[in-house]
Amino acid sequence: MDFLLEFLPIVIYILLIIILLIGIVLAIKVIIALDKVERVVDNVNEKVHALDALFHIIDTTTDKIVLVTDKVVESIVSIISNLFAKKKMKVEENNESEIKIPKKKGTK
Repeated sequence: MDFLLEFLPIVIYILLIIILLIGIVLAIKVIIALDKVERVVDNVNEKVHALDALFHIIDTTTDKIVLVTDKVVESIVSIISNLFAKKKMKVEENNESEIKIPKKKGTK
């Protein structure tokens, strides 16, 4: 029993030292990995900022194209609505001219 009381604390201390060393090694590896990740993120960030001008040009171009197509569509719709409005007015004029006043019997 005395042997176990002297031997077990030594084993526990050795295991704690091993766990501490493994923790230190893992912490160093995590720090190295985070440093690499930070460099990659910085590189991606620089490339994205380099493309900002291109995205701005594309955005401006699409805005202008949308403006032109909206004007074209608006003019086409206006022309078509004017055609239908004229046809409707002609049909109404024809209907008004076709309405006849009935004549009384006996009059010529």
